[in-house]
Amino acid sequence: MIVDERMITYIHSLELPESDMVEKIEQEALEGHVPIIRKETQSFLKVLLLMKKPLRILEIGAAVGFSAILMSEYMPKDGHITTIENYEKRIPIALKNFERAGREKQITLLEGDALEVMRTLDGFYDFIFMDAAKGQYIQYMPEAVRLLAPEGVLVSDNVLQDGDIIESRFAVERRNRTIHSRMREYLYELKHDERLQTSILPLGDGIALSVKKRGNKKDGKS
Repeated sequence: MIVDERMITYIHSLELPESDMVEKIEQEALEGHVPIIRKETQSFLKVLLLMKKPLRILEIGAAVGFSAILMSEYMPKDGHITTIENYEKRIPIALKNFERAGREKQITLLEGDALEVMRTLDGFYDFIFMDAAKGQYIQYMPEAVRLLAPEGVLVSDNVLQDGDIIESRFAVERRNRTIHSRMREYLYELKHDERLQTSILPLGDGIALSVKKRGNKKDGKS
């Protein structure tokens, strides 16, 4: 737990409900033990989307489609989301959920390994939401930065690992040590990449909020 549990409970008590379908899909995901974004992360995303008004969104990690559907309700009406998912059992559920929510035209799901799929994409995305295998974030980063538009926003979820990120790797369970070291490397690279301005926030399970700077020669665009 990063933030006091009573504080989180209080913050949750202030939230207003989403549409009936979004609430239903969220409840189904929770009952099926599918990891979805936390309430405070949802609230943060909604504010960012209303501020940024992105027309092209890339999501890395669709799961059952909950976060893509949520984002689609707060992006501009002519916006579009491309989301990537590799887990075969969740793909048909996500596609069905897009139809149930009436968002199948606004959301395109690409099947396959996220890194391989990202390498096939071109053009710039105004907003990228990274919420996939945590140990792979450092591998996804070069492609995410390449695909991010100048002044585009990259949101990386679950980066503080319930507070374990500050522990020595030897204090972390052996099975989690590789993810722990890779996430520390990822956060270091985000903070030290000259193309990005990054803030790491103790929100939910930790969020890294990065903006791609304009005028960098590596952009290919100024």
